[in-house]
Amino acid sequence: MARYVSGLLQGLDELGASVDVVAKPSDLDWLRDLAPAHRYHEAPRWLVRRPLRLLWEQVGLPALALRRGSRRVLSPHYTFPLVLSRRCVVTLHDATFFSDPEAHGRLKRTFFRAWTRAARSAAAGTVAPSAATAAELDRFVGRRAPTHVAHLGVDAATFRVPGHDEVASFSSHHALDPERGWIAFLGTIEPRKRVGELIAAHRSLGQERPVPPLLVAGGPGWDDDAVAQLRDAGDRAGADLRYLGYLPLGELAAFLGGATVVAYPSVGEGFGLPVLEGMACGAPVLTTPRTALAEVGGDAVAYTEPDASSIRRDLGALLDDDERRAALAAAGRARAAEFTWAACARAHLPLVAA
Repeated sequence: MARYVSGLLQGLDELGASVDVVAKPSDLDWLRDLAPAHRYHEAPRWLVRRPLRLLWEQVGLPALALRRGSRRVLSPHYTFPLVLSRRCVVTLHDATFFSDPEAHGRLKRTFFRAWTRAARSAAAGTVAPSAATAAELDRFVGRRAPTHVAHLGVDAATFRVPGHDEVASFSSHHALDPERGWIAFLGTIEPRKRVGELIAAHRSLGQERPVPPLLVAGGPGWDDDAVAQLRDAGDRAGADLRYLGYLPLGELAAFLGGATVVAYPSVGEGFGLPVLEGMACGAPVLTTPRTALAEVGGDAVAYTEPDASSIRRDLGALLDDDERRAALAAAGRARAAEFTWAACARAHLPLVAA
């Protein structure tokens, strides 16, 4: 979400489109620095709990929009002020609450299904980050009006091919052997990412031959089994499995671009930013052809199925093929350059400027 909101604001700034932005006090300074052309408004400081935020969205946000004379309200994450529904454009990031309901808790699933249906039936328009997501929304929720597709972008200043010194510094800081390399996973640890299957595949492969360690970075989500394995593994130098947790934004280029392979065997993505970011950093990427991932990766990534046996086979084949990894890295960089935040913002303009 932070990537989407900040990237979209940056893209609108690039296009010379200025908008009113309502944000938490803690987010105002960095958003202003990133995209200074916009007009920023501080949300109330007491919106620290989700129920209060949702209540203010229904009462305080419409009042602010009316005072500002706003013709459109872009709601970037499913929920929106119902009283202004005919002025609202709502971003629906994926359809996994319908297509893969068991990947979400019952309360979350019920909440987001209800808001997705409300957006599709009452809002002035909806935005999806991929054609695959738009098609799934049509299939599961029905079609009142077309959902506009706005592919996400990649920040080329952050996600870029790292220099040799950057990779060496990252390796030294995390006690990694640069000659051995590593396999990188970036993302929240949730069931649809199939982190458990990736761990099992890597362990099985390592029992037969030397393989680079698997490094997992990202927040602990609700895949209890995978999270337990990662917490048990911890972050021990020299181990075959290491859980790095959250990494600073400045380390991600070296983490992804320095990897022998970036592995992302998800079964359900509205877009799949880690795949795009891995490509932009010059890494060969292994992912699945499910939902939007093939739309993002095209012919510039390697594909596998999300079960441990397939991941083991296809990861092993990629590790054995230096030429293929180099070809994928080059193709990935070229393809990633096509996904910009300015293009994402341009796709939003017909809706938000109406």
